[in-house]
Amino acid sequence: MPNPPCPACTLEDVLSHTDRWECATCGHEWPKEAAPEVARIVKDAHGNILTDGDTVAVIKDLKLGGSSVLKAGTKARNIHLVDGDHEIDCKIDGVGIALKACFVKKA
Repeated sequence: MPNPPCPACTLEDVLSHTDRWECATCGHEWPKEAAPEVARIVKDAHGNILTDGDTVAVIKDLKLGGSSVLKAGTKARNIHLVDGDHEIDCKIDGVGIALKACFVKKA
């Protein structure tokens, strides 16, 4: 996160301390405020918002490695949303799989 500009003089020469910001130009000090947590929104291939516990269906054949293929139309129930490149953790036929949301639709 870049340092914010000084609210007093609007210059960007700002020093960061553990609990406050300090402008190196004018000496103005102000407290650091905790950044508000932004809820992550995960959408499927059709733009529907996904939540934990949803059921999704794969929209195209996906190679899982080796000769394994996850066929289009396969459903995953009780999904869990996670941070990272693959937003969905689920189990299909008892096997844990991570999927990208762009390859599923809400069922």
